Amino acid sequence: MQQKRIPLSKIVFVFLVVLGCQQEKKLPFLGPKEVGKQGDTLYHKIPDFKFLNQDSLWVSQKDMAGKIYVADFFFTTCPTICPTMKTQLLRIYDKFAEDDRVRILSHTIDPEYDGVRVLKEYAKKLNIKSPRWNLVTGKKSDIYRLGEKSYMVTAQEDANEVGGFVHSGAFILVDQNRHIRGIYDGTKEEDVKHLIEDMTLLLKE
Repeated sequence: MQQKRIPLSKIVFVFLVVLGCQQEKKLPFLGPKEVGKQGDTLYHKIPDFKFLNQDSLWVSQKDMAGKIYVADFFFTTCPTICPTMKTQLLRIYDKFAEDDRVRILSHTIDPEYDGVRVLKEYAKKLNIKSPRWNLVTGKKSDIYRLGEKSYMVTAQEDANEVGGFVHSGAFILVDQNRHIRGIYDGTKEEDVKHLIEDMTLLLKE
């Protein structure tokens, strides 16, 4: 009885399908990119920064080295989306409570009011601690520039808005090399669920 031979093309196809299923999904790199001198792709990076946190300690990119982090913009007297955003960030804080490779970085957009003492009280209400979750303040122009030019989100004063400021409700996921790997709606539970899933993937890279 003659044995039926399976075409090589089918074997290759099945192999590629199995290989594809075994490979983990990789998150995209967001933001503008350039071509380097060697022809390699240079992805957008968050620049150096230096702000004071709720414990009167300086926080910079050096503190984020080798870690992934979620960045957002808020102000402590915000009457609209900030309470919802902080509730969602607490989900992330609790989920990765035992993982020292994860940080949260919340920038106030009202630094004139949100000094260190105010941020300390706010942290107590949330029951959070640095360095895992840093609430930072600094020069207003530096914070606004970082938000709009680097994190690509809205952060500014607006007298027509409730509370006197307008800011994005976005959570920005940044990898170990300062690249933005995802932007999520911090006011939506389902979006934050996806963020948590993507953080788990990113930690495997």
